[in-house]
Amino acid sequence: MISKLGLCSFVCGALMSLGAISAGRAEGTYEIPAGAHFNPDKLAKISEFFKNEVATGKIAGATVLIKQHGKPVYHEAFGVQDVVSKAPITDKTIFRLFSMTKAITSVAAMKLVEDGKIKLDDPVSKYIPSFANVKVGVEKKADDGSKSLELEPLKRPITVHDLMTHTSGITYGFYGDSLVRKAYRDANIYAGDFDLAEFAERIAKLPLHNQPGALWQYGHSTDILARVMEVAAGKPLLDIERETLLGPLGMVDTGFLVTDPEKQKLLAQPVLNDSDFRVGRINDPTVVKKWQSASGGMVSTMADYERFAQMLLNGGSLDGKTILKPETFKLMVTDQIGPNSGVDRDYFYFPGDGFGFGLGLAVRTDPGNAKPPPPGDLGELKWDGASGCYFVIDPKQDMFFVLLEQTPTERQRIQRTLKQLVYEAMEK
Repeated sequence: MISKLGLCSFVCGALMSLGAISAGRAEGTYEIPAGAHFNPDKLAKISEFFKNEVATGKIAGATVLIKQHGKPVYHEAFGVQDVVSKAPITDKTIFRLFSMTKAITSVAAMKLVEDGKIKLDDPVSKYIPSFANVKVGVEKKADDGSKSLELEPLKRPITVHDLMTHTSGITYGFYGDSLVRKAYRDANIYAGDFDLAEFAERIAKLPLHNQPGALWQYGHSTDILARVMEVAAGKPLLDIERETLLGPLGMVDTGFLVTDPEKQKLLAQPVLNDSDFRVGRINDPTVVKKWQSASGGMVSTMADYERFAQMLLNGGSLDGKTILKPETFKLMVTDQIGPNSGVDRDYFYFPGDGFGFGLGLAVRTDPGNAKPPPPGDLGELKWDGASGCYFVIDPKQDMFFVLLEQTPTERQRIQRTLKQLVYEAMEK
């Protein structure tokens, strides 16, 4: 189990601190005037950084892409896919995305919203009846200091909107020490071979961490959203995603399983002492299973995720194909949990300093509390995953960057440093 101090580093380090980078270097990298361009000499510092990460054995390899105005300004791969085969990383190397899967699921869900198949204010119980009976777990402390969990009824039903904003009360069991999270761990929810329908029933038997709409709470909300999507569309999640998103974008190597022996040779692996992704389960895409984990089970390549990121930067379209209408996309990237929303933020607010949250993506809303502020621009969209994969969409600069790597231990430091170097390479 991760300690509280360790978890803060694990989750929030990339977002709330500049770590080893000095405050002096950070000056001038927040809210750079629009129209900035990249200095190639400064971009070279990214290469120096990653070459050192590989040379010192911290990571096996990584690949970084920066595109501005639809053209690559930086595209480099470092190290190897894995230290055993020593095969070089290419745009076809396959990476486990972990929570960057959530962004793909959320876009597909918004397409169903756009098409009228689901509504944001629909109760989840409309699609999964067992969620009508869920209760909220409230910790009570006795005079002797012992804690117990009491179950209280919902003040209102969980909605699709709650699932997409992570305000449903559904959590994870692999972080934190609350009694509800302990109940998740004790329930052994990942046991056996199960599909999304069975998984939703397992979650419905557990208490919520908080009342719907009360707190941003990271967890399996996106998996329950995926089951809602399956019921509404009458087909499996991957079929929905292929029809609405992966197919139109040409994301041919993005999915949940890698069963082709030749494709399995393209799987990136962390260095041997960094293989525990600390998410409470084994995530091996070569093992055939029913569960299509919408919150963390997808794999992808730079060739594929580049197209997804460019679609987001374009506001929902790519190569003449509209994935989401402009009004749908605008709703998706509008902060849903800011002031007057009634949503609280606690120690485990993973979007981080200066960020709100839309319908599946973190969105930069203010400078944050750090002095100087972390680099970036207002309106920035982002997310990352436990494997170290990370993307940032900056509409103000018409720019995005994607980092693909497999390093749970080093991820927050690398993500933080990469973002700083990207913005330091921009000239006004």
